[in-house]
Amino acid sequence: MKRSLTALIAAVLVATTLSTTSASAAPAAKPVAKCEFTPTPENPAAKPVRIPSPVARAKGTVDVYFVTNYGPFVVRMDRANAPCGVHNFVHLVKSRFYDATQCFRLTNSTRLGVLQCGDIYRQEEGGPGYKFPDEVTGKETYPRGTVAYGNQGPGTNGSEFFVVHSFANIAPNYTVLGHVIAGMSTFDRMVAAGIADPDQDGPPVKPIRIYKVWAR
Repeated sequence: MKRSLTALIAAVLVATTLSTTSASAAPAAKPVAKCEFTPTPENPAAKPVRIPSPVARAKGTVDVYFVTNYGPFVVRMDRANAPCGVHNFVHLVKSRFYDATQCFRLTNSTRLGVLQCGDIYRQEEGGPGYKFPDEVTGKETYPRGTVAYGNQGPGTNGSEFFVVHSFANIAPNYTVLGHVIAGMSTFDRMVAAGIADPDQDGPPVKPIRIYKVWAR
């Protein structure tokens, strides 16, 4: 199992690398965005992590790789769409905030089909010790494969995020980070394993663990 998982991760890395390789060009000035990260002393950091710098790149994409106990997946994040959100996510990844964590919520109802992760202690508890504003237009949609920040109200983004494994009929209040470009079958296996709630909204029957996350 370990050998096959390693081979699968290697294949995903090769495929995504080939799909993003392009001819080199002369360097150009990179647009940036100013971000506002506000400490939350009432909700301190669940893991040691510094507040990100207030300047974020606002162009290009970054691929984020996840290894879970159900298999790997890759998310391509769009800096232009959510410069501060992507900047924060990459910062948390580099701080190893998401390594060795658990996803506490899985839903598969007629309204919502998502996996929620990034809460270190339990569902909606255990953030990075700061918050930052939403990056939404009001026209956001959340089809299968969408990855977005979860929140507890406007301007409360932190470390919590969700991945849409089927669809999400929700208001456009959640900052879209990007989309899964490889490994959606990993989520199909998670859903097939079951949810420990008759309403299909709660903890998974078998724990969903994130072993390692990195960005490139």
